[in-house]
Amino acid sequence: MSLDPATLLAIIAMASATILTRLAGPMLIRVVPIGPIARQALDAIPPAVLMAVIAPTAFATGWAETIACALTALSARRLPLLASIAIGVAAVFVLRRVGL
Repeated sequence: MSLDPATLLAIIAMASATILTRLAGPMLIRVVPIGPIARQALDAIPPAVLMAVIAPTAFATGWAETIACALTALSARRLPLLASIAIGVAAVFVLRRVGL
């Protein structure tokens, strides 16, 4: 098995971009002052990403997954992200066991 130099370069470039992006956020947060509106926008990102990940599941699968996605979306409005994910996983498990 051989590795094409262009492929290796692309992998290294993508890894570097990913690492730099992940490091830049916390560094900028320390330097740039953030107002209350920007803070609210930043706080809304994790639930928005969660919904973007689970929305295709809600519309492309069965009733158990659709109901679990709705429960996850509702719980994400009030609970921490990890708790919302746990509720969604538990709901899918229970609803599949029930036969829905």
